[in-house]
Amino acid sequence: MPSMVAGATRTLAVFEIFAREKRPLSNSEMARLLEVADSSSLDLLYTLHAVGYLMRTPRTLRYYPTARLWEAAQQISENDPLSSVAREAVEQLADKTGESAFFGVLDNDAAKVVAAQSSRQPLRYVVEVGDRVSLNASALGKALLGLQGDEELAAILGKMAFKPATAKTITDPKRFKSAVLKSREQGWAEALGEGTEGVDGLAIAGWIGELPVGLAIAGPNERMERHRDSYLKALKDVAASLLVG
Repeated sequence: MPSMVAGATRTLAVFEIFAREKRPLSNSEMARLLEVADSSSLDLLYTLHAVGYLMRTPRTLRYYPTARLWEAAQQISENDPLSSVAREAVEQLADKTGESAFFGVLDNDAAKVVAAQSSRQPLRYVVEVGDRVSLNASALGKALLGLQGDEELAAILGKMAFKPATAKTITDPKRFKSAVLKSREQGWAEALGEGTEGVDGLAIAGWIGELPVGLAIAGPNERMERHRDSYLKALKDVAASLLVG
């Protein structure tokens, strides 16, 4: 049977502490935060410094991560199978509709965009990788929440702030829950000027393995309304080749 490697978990804890503290740390400070002896902390920090993952300030001799960890994470992310699938999906959807397309996952109280392709039309909705979209103000949020079981959905709704983004944002929890349940029943979600004034969105969510993900398009409401049926068909077609409903 495999067993936990204490050194590996402690190494990861070091970087989590730096991320939380957001400042260079001395060995004694790291030892206290790790809840280990100074000598154990020093051995770990020395090793990470020797292999290039930590730098040391010349005067105070405090430690801080170098860019090496970021570079490794970036290379991993660029070759992540999910990222590749997501990029291909949004490219297909943007080509089929001419609107901005994006792919997102649940991220606590928001939907995080992990792939995006902007429309080439002069009047367009702009979304970028890394953007966090409000769950109660987006089609993507409704679609992703529609995948949750009743207990999980109730727990998420209980933590949401329901802040208004526009005059059309749904801020009433009961009304929003009804919108999510409607999206779940019909298999797709929409938002009509709820996240950005004058912008409508359509979204479908499903599963890639055990990960809930969503695919969406958004654009000026007049254009979205005029092409709604064809846009929805394109969204369903692309999602059908990618997601498990």
